[in-house]
Amino acid sequence: MQVLSLSQASKIMDETLAKARKLGCAPMTVAVLDAGGHLLALKREDHSSIMRPQIAQAKAWGALGMGMGGRALAERAAQAPAFFAALTDISQGRIVPVPGGVLIRNGEGDVIGAVGVSGDHPEEDEMCAAFGIESAGLKADGG
Repeated sequence: MQVLSLSQASKIMDETLAKARKLGCAPMTVAVLDAGGHLLALKREDHSSIMRPQIAQAKAWGALGMGMGGRALAERAAQAPAFFAALTDISQGRIVPVPGGVLIRNGEGDVIGAVGVSGDHPEEDEMCAAFGIESAGLKADGG
């Protein structure tokens, strides 16, 4: 199976942030995790608030842990809030079920990592993450 490279992670982050600047988003933080949920790379724009790295990582980690993007997680959390409260507890707060956590898939459809973006409205976070992933020649799966 293909492994997500540091070079690909860097391209994803740069393209994600470029899209955010083009859209006029608030300062962003982008985290890229490998398929095992380990932080591969993180960029935090100037003036991005202090909790953004943790939020971005939790968006990506939740997507990986549950096998679906943040948008789908948010929909499920609305339907089963007690279950997601338990997941948050079990994961020691590492899951944030909102848009902005996007799975990275290779050409065969295998999950090779995830991107978490935090800084603006969740929909804009997700849009920028998907753009960054697709700009790196990979497939984005936000939910």
